[in-house]
Amino acid sequence: MKKLILTGVISAVLPTFALADCPAITAEDMQGISAGAYPNQFELAALQDAASCEMGFSENPSIASLNGQIRGNVDLPPVADRLPDEPLVIVPFASIGEYGGTFNALSNATESGTSDFLSVRHTTLFRYSTDLETIIPNVAKDWAWNEDFTQLTVRLRAGHKWSDGADFTSADVLFWYDNLMMDSNVIENAKDYALAGGEPMTVTAPDATTVVFDLAAPKPGLIETFTSSFIQPFQPVHFLGQFHPEINPDADALAQAAGFENGYEVVKAYFGSSDWTDTPTMMFIRPNEVGNLPADTMPTLESHIIVAENTEGRHLVANPYFHQVDTAGNQLPYINEQDERYVPDTEVRTLTLINGGVTYKSQSVTLDMLPVLLDNAESGNYSVDVNPGISFPVLAFNVTSEDLAKREVFGDLRFRTAMSIAMNRDEINEVVFFGLGVPTQYTTFSPYPEFADPAWESHEIGYDVDRANSLLDEMGLVDADGDGNRDLPNGDPFVLNIQFSTQELSSQLIEITGQNWADVGVASVIKEVTPDEYRSAQSANQLDLMSWSQGAPLGVAMGSNELHVPPFSTYFNARNGMLWAEWIDSDGANGVEPPAYVTGMIDDVNAMQVSAPGSDAQAAAANGLIEAMTSNLLFIGTVKSSSPTYYTNALQNVVQFKTTSYDFYRAYPYNPTQWWLSE
Repeated sequence: MKKLILTGVISAVLPTFALADCPAITAEDMQGISAGAYPNQFELAALQDAASCEMGFSENPSIASLNGQIRGNVDLPPVADRLPDEPLVIVPFASIGEYGGTFNALSNATESGTSDFLSVRHTTLFRYSTDLETIIPNVAKDWAWNEDFTQLTVRLRAGHKWSDGADFTSADVLFWYDNLMMDSNVIENAKDYALAGGEPMTVTAPDATTVVFDLAAPKPGLIETFTSSFIQPFQPVHFLGQFHPEINPDADALAQAAGFENGYEVVKAYFGSSDWTDTPTMMFIRPNEVGNLPADTMPTLESHIIVAENTEGRHLVANPYFHQVDTAGNQLPYINEQDERYVPDTEVRTLTLINGGVTYKSQSVTLDMLPVLLDNAESGNYSVDVNPGISFPVLAFNVTSEDLAKREVFGDLRFRTAMSIAMNRDEINEVVFFGLGVPTQYTTFSPYPEFADPAWESHEIGYDVDRANSLLDEMGLVDADGDGNRDLPNGDPFVLNIQFSTQELSSQLIEITGQNWADVGVASVIKEVTPDEYRSAQSANQLDLMSWSQGAPLGVAMGSNELHVPPFSTYFNARNGMLWAEWIDSDGANGVEPPAYVTGMIDDVNAMQVSAPGSDAQAAAANGLIEAMTSNLLFIGTVKSSSPTYYTNALQNVVQFKTTSYDFYRAYPYNPTQWWLSE
């Protein structure tokens, strides 16, 4: 019995009632509990209030052994002490899972074809729910904008910890922004998403769980950046800070004792020199020095942490401090370990898939692989879903080619128009996409906004060989030597050097396109290369033709201008106008001045980013971007289609993806932390 003291009245003695354990609800069986504020998840207090329960916590019985594989980690405290004060409660889709097993992943090579696997363990401040529309908390507990989108306040979870047990606080967000993103010794040029109105933000931390982003101009799309991409706006200051010269005056000496030139070299080795979060670990890039450093890789907030890496692949184990639990109080993730193998050969990857040797795969699984995957699904004990795409294959001629004769040709809109209408997209659709796609011009936004003129989606995609020949003749691209192929206006042979990677494009698409262009007299030499070889050649401005999948939702462009400012994408995708980018970055000191429509796009994307979502100003700026990009055929669209998602039948709690798109970070909206293996 508990005595209750009531002020101003006689004391009363009331019975004490023990709260029941929380019900192990699932999305398929909520047991009468109303859904929370966000789909398929609750804050702990909200669930306990809704169900009149008190949650106890349980851990993976193998977690101590798994923790023992993480070099630098000490013995574990009880699970309740490893979780945040208020962990995020994930409602499993169909069932409370069972611990154990190994998730088998398949990638092309280090940093190549790895992002679908990264998305399985990924965390950032927020994420999209499975509807791909609702932004919901993850690492962050909640957030709030001011009225004009110039101040974003984010609240973190008290008691949240890194994978090594150190406290995760607002200081880790400040360190990421001030000492990594804004330090040119780490990242040479600030990323657009980390700026507002072209100016750095002011990031402050009123307390350990509050971060305030003050912006020089409105930028409502900032929250999209912290939701849909691989970007993680936090890094462990307790770990990286010891090697950062601005944080630790002894950083250089500490680094030199470990065999590095200075502290920045260690920071960049652990963190990388960009915002890409799937860089190789010290075990891969500096195996001889890694033993002199405190850990093989940085502490993480992700569901799993890398414990081994070499040229063959990587191995990961569950993060013993992960911040999520299921509705029964079991700490997530359910799956103990993850094993990633690098297989550069497409045929070998396909054979591995049909033999059932992979747990989940979407990246580099193209629609032309669908027949063989379906034929072997029963014997391989796996399933294949086909999901709508967001980005789709595009081609782009190098408008700032180092070859001045080719640059003049590629920069002529007549040539780009001729190459677009010389493509037989209907044939490409039937052969490569089994008739399931839609010939589509690249308009930059995908899905296409409802407010935009639908005519741009079909701009210059009609197959018209006669008109293509006429445009090429008009340019002076004629067969001067009688060999059946067109020559440059100066008389030199005109041969396109086409290198491509099957990580994003079907070889059949390139082959059909090459033949279409040969039919109008434009010869080419086609070579399949690895993604790394392609990206290296593209960055060195050595390619005649760029080819990758491209396109992003409007919301993504609200947070980042990379699709509308030269070179029009990142290192990992199709980049065009490299010398235009150099001119812009150097304020005209180097490179090649871009044409007026390109500078107009920069103005439009800046205007769009400061506009309120859904406003007339936003629509006007977006329409300007669509018209400039599409009318100039800077990127030429092919066929927009669907793509397969592969997963073993032993993988439980998988729901139908709405898209396998990179733009919603692949598997991330579908709660992979609650996936589990039934065998």
